[in-house]
Amino acid sequence: MYSILIADDEKDVVCLLKDYFELEGYCVYTAYSGAQAVEAVSKTPDIILLDVNMPDGNGFEVCEKIRDHVSCPILFLTAKVEEEDKIKGFAAGGDDYIIKPFSLDELGARVAAHIRRDRRANAAKNVRFYGDLVIDYTEKTVLAGENIIDLANKEFRIIELLSLNTGQVFDKERIYEKIWGYDAEGDSSVIAEHIRRIRAKLGKYGQDKHIGTVWGMGYKWIK
Repeated sequence: MYSILIADDEKDVVCLLKDYFELEGYCVYTAYSGAQAVEAVSKTPDIILLDVNMPDGNGFEVCEKIRDHVSCPILFLTAKVEEEDKIKGFAAGGDDYIIKPFSLDELGARVAAHIRRDRRANAAKNVRFYGDLVIDYTEKTVLAGENIIDLANKEFRIIELLSLNTGQVFDKERIYEKIWGYDAEGDSSVIAEHIRRIRAKLGKYGQDKHIGTVWGMGYKWIK
């Protein structure tokens, strides 16, 4: 379920939008002032609808204040928009303008489009491709073609550590400290067994070449 923050001092507008987006399956947060909008940002909405005119300031100021702390799309709601206002809004970190009065269905479509675009952008940052091997760091999955490789948690974390530092050599002690922690009971001898298991699982799909051994030093990820 996606979440949306609606910030507008017109309660009728907020009520209308809240009812519409809840029917569309969104979790809806509401705010009726700039201060409330800033406070509601802590709920990490997926998208924000922000009225340009607020009783305690304007939407541009709110946008500037929160933009450094949120990466989600911010859409301004306004009764009119001049070119100068558009420039201010985009400079403040806004992503789009919705002119009142608006069609609810069009607004819903634009909100959905912005969320999809934002999700694609985030996914691109959290997925890496190594030929036919795909590592999704958000979902914590590794795929060889269309096949999901069944990995234990620590096996995935070893792959994550090595692949995010391609070419860098990690000895067994450092891998153990990174994954198990400094205070863990046990020793680094378990790393060799985990690497063996990872290679066996990757090897089923011809992908074991990505785990390289640097003799006498440790292991590294090979593109």
